Amino acid sequence: MSARRPAEDLIDEAGALLDDGDDEGALRKYFAALEIDLTDSRVHYNIGLIYKYRGAWKDSFKYNRRAAELAPDDEAAHWNLAIAATALRDWKTARSVWNGLGMPIEPGDSPIEENFGGTPVRLNPDGEAEVVWARRVCPVRTRIESIPFSSSGIAFGDVVLNDGAPVGHRLDQNGKERPVFNMLELFEPGPFSTYVIEAIAEDEAALTRLEMLCDARKLPVEDWAASVTTLCKACSEGRPYEDHEHGGSASPWRRERLIAIAASDGNDVEAVLKEWGGEVMDWGVALER
Repeated sequence: MSARRPAEDLIDEAGALLDDGDDEGALRKYFAALEIDLTDSRVHYNIGLIYKYRGAWKDSFKYNRRAAELAPDDEAAHWNLAIAATALRDWKTARSVWNGLGMPIEPGDSPIEENFGGTPVRLNPDGEAEVVWARRVCPVRTRIESIPFSSSGIAFGDVVLNDGAPVGHRLDQNGKERPVFNMLELFEPGPFSTYVIEAIAEDEAALTRLEMLCDARKLPVEDWAASVTTLCKACSEGRPYEDHEHGGSASPWRRERLIAIAASDGNDVEAVLKEWGGEVMDWGVALER
């Protein structure tokens, strides 16, 4: 018992340092606690957690694997182990862990490419956060199906690694609640660049014509003037549809539109704009792949 109290004190001190944003100081306390007791799964887990948010995947894998070994029923440790394994492209371990957690994923050593349904993902959660829609190809990887702002560094078709714990919720097109997962890092860039067009659309029919031209060339297109809603942090990380109407009341048609097109070849965008015949004030590639 005499050795446990100092270890507990160190763990408490590490937690306080984490709350203050001092993860380096917290790591020193956790490593000191391990010198007293190497079998405390909580310490291994917390070290692995810090390394996860740093993107130090080999270290995160090491400590989360030990936490999972020491506490086989700790689901969070297994999730973080699978996240680290996925980041390291260790598909055999990732598949094994997901299988152990009851996920419908077969054992093997090939990349996981399944369809776990649509989900919203928060890009750059610690910076200029932006929630977009994506398709889950595994429990912690999503392929982006919206056209994000170029400032995010993410484009349509990119695959991002996401965390396992939801932070907020959104309603999908069918009114079903979906959890929002925070992006951890870009996992694999896709083939699409982001083109931004400043244009004049006299009415909704003009915009619909542009969308049809893009569809004919299989170019994803979004009218940012209509699709983007700004939320406060509390609402973004909660359920914004429960308490507020963030879109505001209906407003008259705005002729000035900011339109995003995803394309692998800028010539396709140029051809669409010429055929459209609308008034284009400016256009160009905003994020190149």
